Amino acid sequence: MPDHRSSTLEEEAPRPERESKATLDTMTSHHFELKVPGGKLLVVDTDVEDNTITKAQVSGDFFLDPEEAYDAIGPALAGISVKEPTDDMTARLDQALGEFEDLEYHGFTTHDIATAIKRAVSGGTDFTDHTWEILRPGPLPTPVNVALDEVIQGQVADGTRPPTLRFWEWNDKAVVFGSYQSYSNELDQGGVDKHGIVPVRRMSGGGAMFMEGGNCITYSIYAPDSLVAGYSYADSYAYLDQWVLASLKKLGVNAWYVPINDITSTGGKIGGAAQKRRRHTVLHHTTMSYDIDADKMMEVLRVGKVKTASKGIASAKKRVDPLRRQTGVPREEIIDTMAREFTTRYAATPTELTDADLAAAEKLVDEKYGTEAWTKKIP
Repeated sequence: MPDHRSSTLEEEAPRPERESKATLDTMTSHHFELKVPGGKLLVVDTDVEDNTITKAQVSGDFFLDPEEAYDAIGPALAGISVKEPTDDMTARLDQALGEFEDLEYHGFTTHDIATAIKRAVSGGTDFTDHTWEILRPGPLPTPVNVALDEVIQGQVADGTRPPTLRFWEWNDKAVVFGSYQSYSNELDQGGVDKHGIVPVRRMSGGGAMFMEGGNCITYSIYAPDSLVAGYSYADSYAYLDQWVLASLKKLGVNAWYVPINDITSTGGKIGGAAQKRRRHTVLHHTTMSYDIDADKMMEVLRVGKVKTASKGIASAKKRVDPLRRQTGVPREEIIDTMAREFTTRYAATPTELTDADLAAAEKLVDEKYGTEAWTKKIP
């Protein structure tokens, strides 16, 4: 029989929106709902006074025995600072629940409870709290794709565009590399010249991506930073790509996150992600390998032996094709599946880039992303 408890033991009322209510004194009340991936719903309600949690209630459709263990959760969280790290909150919960013999719980972990509490007191929002749009503008030059990240993130920050998911398309050959990478350490100029590669430094950190038309899948998410508030930096990556892992599962790929920013699977590494946070927004973009010419990539990128081994690339291997091999379907079908999953989960609507959007991106290419000064700012 489902075990759905709250501290009041009353029938659950319709779930309100996430909220933070101030009283006449310094106390605030916070509410958050966390659906545990592959698990149950956690609903947390907390009172905070002077940055200290004075009361915490956890409810949901989870399972927990013995019943007395439930009564230990709230007191374990009372009296701690809202700034306490998630791992420290988790340790407090582990200690409190560790007092009970024959402890058994299903549908959540103590880390999930701590995350929900942090999300509540940090003003966190869920994907479902926002109105989303999807952009699929078709092929654009890679420098324009990179510049659009800055343009669209700025629009979300200004409030002139709602949170948005954009799928990239391109027909050129390029390397998109991280903001803090050395040009000469990452790219082999001989290979760049030989294969007509366009090198583009992006504004986010992370590693280099070898991109030929159709060889990988790339998308960007632009959202208020409340979407990741309360998550650790590492946990935010997996959270923002939950819908992607669900999409891949529907295509027969068992994939998961390896901290900080890699997506792997039973068939090997699939891709990686990067973020840029500015002006109270987060840009999160991910590239997943569909069918890459590994020999050409190795001529263009200076991939050291240590990194090569970690990525599972053998020198004699002609292709890096985890998604093509594991799904057996065309690249476009994978993207369609991803777009449907995102739309179904978050009620997203399609939209288009305007001439002004493209003009703003092209201006950034002329002034920044296409310049030698930016491209080789770290020589």
